Amino acid sequence: MTALRPERESGAAYGESFTDSYGDAGDRTTSYGQQPYEEPGALGEWYGGESYVTQGYGEEASPATQEPYAEPYIPPADDETVALRIPDPPPSGESISPSAASSATSASSTPTGGRAARRKAAKRRHGRHGGARQAPEAAEAGSESSGAPLSRVEARRQARARKPSAATVASRAIGEVFITTGVLMLLFVSYQLWWTNIRAHAQADKAASSLQDDWASGKRNPGTFEPGQGFAILHIPKLDVVVPIAEGISNKKVLDRGMVGHYGEGKLKTAMPEAKTGNFGLAGHRNTHGEPFRYINRLAQGDAIVVETQDKFYVYKMASILPVTSPSNVSVLDPVPPGSGFTEPGRYITLTTCTPEFTSKYRLIVWGKMVEERPRSKGKPDALVS
Repeated sequence: MTALRPERESGAAYGESFTDSYGDAGDRTTSYGQQPYEEPGALGEWYGGESYVTQGYGEEASPATQEPYAEPYIPPADDETVALRIPDPPPSGESISPSAASSATSASSTPTGGRAARRKAAKRRHGRHGGARQAPEAAEAGSESSGAPLSRVEARRQARARKPSAATVASRAIGEVFITTGVLMLLFVSYQLWWTNIRAHAQADKAASSLQDDWASGKRNPGTFEPGQGFAILHIPKLDVVVPIAEGISNKKVLDRGMVGHYGEGKLKTAMPEAKTGNFGLAGHRNTHGEPFRYINRLAQGDAIVVETQDKFYVYKMASILPVTSPSNVSVLDPVPPGSGFTEPGRYITLTTCTPEFTSKYRLIVWGKMVEERPRSKGKPDALVS
């Protein structure tokens, strides 16, 4: 609301002009404030285009002696209380182009006036806080779309907004570490469970073929074998196992190459199959590296275990099994192993491997007793033929 204003010193109360109902604003206009009123009822009229000013009751001034007509004073529009205006119509005979009409429409929709009017218009369009939230985004989008260069402050603000936070960077780094670790673990597991078996089977097959070629050519191996040297072939028909037997239980030279190792060294030295009494002890992997003993826990009493050498076939029958024992329980390799069910010296075989699967915490033991010694000249034993 506009504040009250003091009157002019000349005595004019208001310098406004009005239009009567019988003419235009430029034709018949009565001006207040030309001379101060001395008595009520003073009135100035317009006759025949000449200005007559009445000084009092019934007194008329001459038209030529008064000061010339001046434009009435119009106070400036107050931004706080100004209302929306309808644009003036175009002059007769002129047409408005569509682009001009759209620009006029957009201009008329733009709020004019003071801050109060603009705030009210913004509230009507966006609610109480919508305009304030959308203004920076609109300004940023406008500056980007127009291609105008940003100020240094705006450029820094946008750079900070695009820059990831420290928590985001840390989470990304941790995620990458987890992904890399997972990939490495997957590769390691694939290597252990798949590739080692393929490589060990190839090495074991090559060793078995070489050994059979030596036997066929009449080349005899010495009675004492070097560590890692193959000298026999183990057959377990029920498990479809055919694997060479090498001297020693070294992982690198024997077990990891897919072969079965003979306990033939140091305190763990055991008898050979041709010995008249004794325990022929063998070790093999249960998982990975060819895993020849993976399923020996499925053997039952009476199942055949055959050892093929250059001269003979030695046939054993499975007698008993020890599901779990300590790795330090070397008594299972004794000539008469306790817990095997054997009570007197004889010709025995002992198979040892790790348990549970994929661990080496304990040992699983299978014992067998020799039931046949067959020369190669008589052909294969029935256990291998059937």
